[in-house]
Amino acid sequence: MQEKIAKFILPKLFVVSRQPVLLKDLLEANALFNEGMLIDPAKLNFRYRYGALYGVYVGLCGTLLLLALAVLHNTFTKIDFHYSIFATIIITSLVFVGFDAFRIWARKMKSKELIEIAWKNHFPYFPYEKYSRKIEEIYNEAMKDEVSRKDLEKYVLDKLVASAGETA
Repeated sequence: MQEKIAKFILPKLFVVSRQPVLLKDLLEANALFNEGMLIDPAKLNFRYRYGALYGVYVGLCGTLLLLALAVLHNTFTKIDFHYSIFATIIITSLVFVGFDAFRIWARKMKSKELIEIAWKNHFPYFPYEKYSRKIEEIYNEAMKDEVSRKDLEKYVLDKLVASAGETA
């Protein structure tokens, strides 16, 4: 369900450059994503459409708040108005905190989508789901060994093929 919503909403929330993602940026983004960190959108060549982001969030909140209002209206008319004020304060704070959570969720979903697209360009014979952790380990080794940017692709592919040969 979340994936269907993401496929419908995400293209409206972001602008994606036609420039390909560089190998080093892909490897860094993959490592950060696997660690649960947020990825700099510039690494994966995308940016927010803030107007659309606010619009979608307002629509989402409006829908949820109208449904809650329809369900809880009779209850709040019968109880002390102080509870209504307290509920309004809590809901307002949840709306503002929820926007940041929505923005982070959208960013993570778009990052994953763009990593998988770039993965198909750089590693077409190594499925993302199977090899993302292995390549993360190889990338971390390369950073420890201070492999130069121009030798990085050869280093990663050599290590990947060597490790794939050991498991076969």
